[in-house]
Amino acid sequence: MIFSSKIFLFLFLPFVLLVYYGIPRRFMTARNVLLLVMSLLFYAYGETKFTAMLILSILMNWAFGLCVSRCREKQTRAIPILVMMIVGNLGILAYFKYWMFLLKNVNYFSGNCLPVPQIMLPIGISFFTFQAISYVLDVYRGKGTAQKNPLNVGLYIAFFPQLVAGPIVRYETIAQQIFHRKETFDDFSEGVCRFIVGLGKKVLIANNVAHAADAAFGVPAEELSTGLAWLGAIAYTFQIYYDFSGYSDMAIGLGRMFGFRFLENFNYPYVSTSISEFWRRWHISLSSFFRDYVYIPLGGNRVSTSRLILNLFIVWALTGLWHGADWAFVLWGLLFFVFLVFEKYTGFEKRFVSRWFLPLKYGYTMLIVTVGWVLFKCGFDANMAAMQGETVDSLSSTLHYVCTMFHLNGQPLWSDSATLWFHETRWFYVFAMIFSFPVTPWLICRGDSLKHPAAQWAFSLGFAFALIGVFILSAAYIVKSSYNPFIYFNF
Repeated sequence: MIFSSKIFLFLFLPFVLLVYYGIPRRFMTARNVLLLVMSLLFYAYGETKFTAMLILSILMNWAFGLCVSRCREKQTRAIPILVMMIVGNLGILAYFKYWMFLLKNVNYFSGNCLPVPQIMLPIGISFFTFQAISYVLDVYRGKGTAQKNPLNVGLYIAFFPQLVAGPIVRYETIAQQIFHRKETFDDFSEGVCRFIVGLGKKVLIANNVAHAADAAFGVPAEELSTGLAWLGAIAYTFQIYYDFSGYSDMAIGLGRMFGFRFLENFNYPYVSTSISEFWRRWHISLSSFFRDYVYIPLGGNRVSTSRLILNLFIVWALTGLWHGADWAFVLWGLLFFVFLVFEKYTGFEKRFVSRWFLPLKYGYTMLIVTVGWVLFKCGFDANMAAMQGETVDSLSSTLHYVCTMFHLNGQPLWSDSATLWFHETRWFYVFAMIFSFPVTPWLICRGDSLKHPAAQWAFSLGFAFALIGVFILSAAYIVKSSYNPFIYFNF
């Protein structure tokens, strides 16, 4: 089940809200049980055969959390438990996500013909696995109390707003909210507004530019023109941002409706003027997870230069692998590793701070990010093909696509297909560009600064009508369209 579907918008969510708020606030346990049951049903709707695995993950990490809590003062006992927890969680993730990839590479490099089974990837396994790991580690660090009731651990791991595509919610963030949250009308209203904004991002922008991206990346290599290659790359750059940030907005909004406050996951990453800034703004929950649970335990930046570079290499190789079992994802992660090291040791962010240099720094950043998304897209398509038993050379596809973008392989500069897709999607590009900048916060700030009560009332009314319009238009698109996948469901 996805948020931008008819069954979720018009059946599942209204039912859950109605029953949830029908239970008196003093019966918080009953409210939590309701949310857990509905979350498991939410997951089972699309992944029935993997629901048992999700429940097993909950029970396993509940037990690990209790054991670590009891042994936390004695590291000789706690460390082996943590090792078993990490091996258990990552072992499950490795089997479903990387076993096929490993066997294929063993066959390729050794010349063997080991059978490669077709293993279906459970939706959202990377997200809920990392949340399970966060639970036990935060209990060990004393940043949250171990839950004696497994239902509470289940609610943290399986809560439907962030279950299948994040954001990765750290246990320390909501440990107190499981039983001590307070739902207010203002929070609920803000949650609804945030949900509608995310829905509009996904349905009105991401889904529409996705058609151009799929068309460009699906063109045979010999028919791809430079113009169409750039249209496709830019379309995918917008698609993945509005798809994922839209989902995160909806997840944060839904959490707010039920009294939970999740941390932000995106902060207008396409305004960045360096790769370092981009990764402080993009997928913040994943970046902070790797920083706190991998980079800092490895020594962080309080080590020698060679060790620091090694630490960054490990983190970014793992970041690439987390996104998918394909060499294109690994290279995608290492691409950012190279530029992050470059920026760190050249002081790039502190140089050329004059506003006259900002356009150049912005162009450099977006060029690297866009080329990176081409690599990401080719890896994603190869992953999807592998799950269907097909083989796609993602690295070859990436190389040809990037060469075509820069007119290095003799392909035509423009084509009829480029003209067609430009005319079909040009206005979606315009809106995608505009709203990738903090236009909405600026407008809200301007509205809040109005001093005359009548002007404030008119602004609030206009904002409300705008949101209603976005919801109605999004609902109309959902009813008439079947194209509605979320990219990050596959991670």
